[in-house]
Amino acid sequence: MFKPLLFASAVALFGFVASSASVFMAQEAAQPPASGAVNPVKPTAHSQMRAKAIYRMDCAACHGDNGDGKTDLAAAMQVTLGDWSNPKTLAAKPDQELFKAIRDGKDKMPPEAEGRARNDEVWGLILYIRSMARQQPSATPPPAPTPVGNI
Repeated sequence: MFKPLLFASAVALFGFVASSASVFMAQEAAQPPASGAVNPVKPTAHSQMRAKAIYRMDCAACHGDNGDGKTDLAAAMQVTLGDWSNPKTLAAKPDQELFKAIRDGKDKMPPEAEGRARNDEVWGLILYIRSMARQQPSATPPPAPTPVGNI
C-alpha cells in the first residue's frame, strides 16, 4: 500500500522539479545581455498582451497610458518623464539601459521586482514601450493653402 503512494509522491516531486527547472532555464535565457546587445525576446501576441498588462499595472500611473509622461502623479512627484510616444525619445537608448532602469529602478522610479515580472517579461515590456511611438497616429499634413486671387 505504501509503495504506490511513495511512487506517486516521487513522480509528483519529479514533475514539480522538472517544471521548476524549465522555468529557471527560461529565466536564465532571458538574463540581461552584455552592454550593447539586443533584446533576446521576440514579441508575440501573448508576450505583448502580458507586457501591456504589466505596463498598465506598474508604469502607466507615472508614464501615462500612451507613454507621454504627462500625468498628475509625475507632476506631483516633480519629475519630468520622457515622451515615449515620440520616436526620438528612446532612439539613442539601448535595450540594455532600459532593462537596467526597469529592473533596478532609477531616481524616483522604483525597481520592477523579479516577483512582479520575470526577466523575459521585462524584455517584452521594453518592446511594448518602444511600440508606443509606432501606435501614435501619424501627423496629417496641413491642408494646402487656397490660392487667393482677384474676384
